[in-house]
Amino acid sequence: MKTAIFPGTFDPFTIGHDSIVRRGLSFLDEIIIAIGVNDSKRTYFSSQSRLKMIEELYKDEPRVKVEAYDSLTICFAQQKGASLILRGIRTVNDFEYEKTIADMNRKISGIETILLFTEPEYACISSSAVRDLLKYNKDVVPFLPKGIVLFTEK
Repeated sequence: MKTAIFPGTFDPFTIGHDSIVRRGLSFLDEIIIAIGVNDSKRTYFSSQSRLKMIEELYKDEPRVKVEAYDSLTICFAQQKGASLILRGIRTVNDFEYEKTIADMNRKISGIETILLFTEPEYACISSSAVRDLLKYNKDVVPFLPKGIVLFTEK
């Protein structure tokens, strides 16, 4: 069973997050939307109100679960038996940051990260990102319409 954790600041009104979940369900058996419970970092919704709103959004989708967590994403992923971490990126600048985090997570836990553009019709990918994937002898063409799968040296 392929389970992915989609962590962090998922808000029901943030553009693009639902597209990540919907596309993730095309190749995953289950997605756990993990809502961080540190309310000091939130400005619009408490973690409990976010949890309830997101549960309502996915109440008819049995493959999506919504859970609160207060640990590191990789610790929560390991606790849930997730094989992947699913992250959304909006811009090429987000890609560099998320790639760094994904590399650290993989080195610490062995859990791979999949990055998907939140708005694929507007997404662009820099030549440096393509070069980075090609450096590991990966064919980037299958991933560009859906997003980017991070492949890193093990």
